Amino acid sequence: MGTLVTKDRTEIYFKDWGQGQPIVFSHGWPLNSDSWEDQMIFLAEHGYRVIAHDRRGHGRSSQPWNGNEMNTYADDLAELIDSLELKDAVLIGFSTGGGEVARYIGRHGCSRLAKAALIGAVPPLMAKTAANPGGLPVDVFDGLRTASLADRSQLYRDLASGPFYGYNRAGSKPSQGVIDAFWMQGMMSGHKSALDCIRAFSETDFTDDLRKFDVPTLVLHGDDDQIVPIGASARASAKLVRRSKLVVYEGAPHGLTVTHKNRLNEDLLGFLRS
Repeated sequence: MGTLVTKDRTEIYFKDWGQGQPIVFSHGWPLNSDSWEDQMIFLAEHGYRVIAHDRRGHGRSSQPWNGNEMNTYADDLAELIDSLELKDAVLIGFSTGGGEVARYIGRHGCSRLAKAALIGAVPPLMAKTAANPGGLPVDVFDGLRTASLADRSQLYRDLASGPFYGYNRAGSKPSQGVIDAFWMQGMMSGHKSALDCIRAFSETDFTDDLRKFDVPTLVLHGDDDQIVPIGASARASAKLVRRSKLVVYEGAPHGLTVTHKNRLNEDLLGFLRS
């Protein structure tokens, strides 16, 4: 475990396990690096060095009033990668973390990277606009902000017990442990930070960032993702990223890092070894 102090004096907590080629994970909203532990343990046991940080305002990192937007998230990630002197790293981003990875490449390039992966990721753009008619109406994100201000603890329980893991689908088998873990990680985030992050993941346009990818990239998504619908995200991203491979998990929800962890672990391992 370690802590990085960024240029603006924000403390960023990170985990650094194992040895070998570095794999760097960026987590989703409103979670933290704990959400990657199933993948981190698996890949560390297969000979990789796995690193995951808590984004500013989330988990055990400090909760600054400012900087809760994609440019700063990406710059924090760059400071972490530079401070650890990583080379031939593989960046893996889930959901909001996929936006963070895209913006990192857009701002800092691929010189330290060997590969990248976007898992259930928000790029190119979640919000519906005239240029992005397949996106979600801004009312959806306004609703998240309203629910968060009213009772964010209940919001996190509702997300985890419903659409995030597909537990609202017929035949699903909800895990109370998974629901509790999501809630706990969400409540570890700063309220202001989590509110700002909703705008960051929903209204940031990553189109130009995706065009700057110059490493083999895995784009993986569930086709029953109720949080980040696949049509305006993974399918569009795969068309923009050179050297990308699109993998679709039939029937998988947004939180497939948990619900489909064994399949995902094997697919990530195969991608890393390819």
